[in-house]
Amino acid sequence: MTENTNKKARTLEGTVVSDKMDKTVVVSVIRMFKHPKYGKYIRSAKKYKAHDALNQYRVGDTVLIAETKPISKDKTFKVIKK
Repeated sequence: MTENTNKKARTLEGTVVSDKMDKTVVVSVIRMFKHPKYGKYIRSAKKYKAHDALNQYRVGDTVLIAETKPISKDKTFKVIKK
């Protein structure tokens, strides 16, 4: 079997809300979607733990995170850039 290594990883943009862990930041990603029945736009937030090897990102930074292979139990994303 041949693996397709050219797949694009899922990338998300969010804000760092916590940097207290070593080599890990918590990123809050906000998405907006239209309610199926009423048509009103709703904001929904979700938090992701992302790998930050150099501990260079701080609270309030807007970062781009990409999906990777699991790094730990909760971490499946890594920070790409600010």
